[in-house]
Amino acid sequence: MNPVELELCAASLEALQLAKTHAFARIELCQNLEQGGTTPSAGLIQTALELGLNTHVLIRPRAGGFHYTEEEVQLIRREVQNCVQLGVQGVVVGLLKANFELDKQLLQELVQTAPQLDWTFHRAFDESVDWKRSLDVLIELGFKRVLSSGFATNVELGMPILTQMSQYANGRIEIMAGGGVNAGNIRKLAQIEQLAAIHFSATQKELLDEDSAFSETILKVNENRLKRILASI
Repeated sequence: MNPVELELCAASLEALQLAKTHAFARIELCQNLEQGGTTPSAGLIQTALELGLNTHVLIRPRAGGFHYTEEEVQLIRREVQNCVQLGVQGVVVGLLKANFELDKQLLQELVQTAPQLDWTFHRAFDESVDWKRSLDVLIELGFKRVLSSGFATNVELGMPILTQMSQYANGRIEIMAGGGVNAGNIRKLAQIEQLAAIHFSATQKELLDEDSAFSETILKVNENRLKRILASI
């Protein structure tokens, strides 16, 4: 079977502890998984680093699409510099033009502000127009990896494209599968030739503080689910 790295999408203190316990190769650190993930707090970043985790921080200022205003782009720049100052290993970004092409100019400017970081392009990639053209842009800009569900709503449906992407990348950029990874499909993903990594959160919906007036349903990491996924691979 293809040796693949496992990345935990971690959005809580509990997820950080589980990433440490189960020796994940890397985490993508974020918050607000219910909205697809947004930039985590400085305190959560520091906690991840203090645990000795290989920490790659999601830089996403809001939920929704990935075409940003100039003010939002400025905030993204500030968040990247904050990550540099905190000492993270990498950042995870995604910027598109209004026509869903990758915003090559903005991405180039961002990478040049912190070339020492590992740069990952997240699942905004799956909203872009043409995966080959998008991969070519990311390779040219020096991105380390791209997170994708294979231009589909989940990895189950996207496996044929993930296979093609891995072959096309041919080691020039890492392809990381993510989006709907579970115990039932992770083994099939790991068998994709040249796939570099698999990304998952092992979360499930849970009602938090049911007796509180501020009770919320959140996506919370579940250790049993995580163990099942790990056992399946």
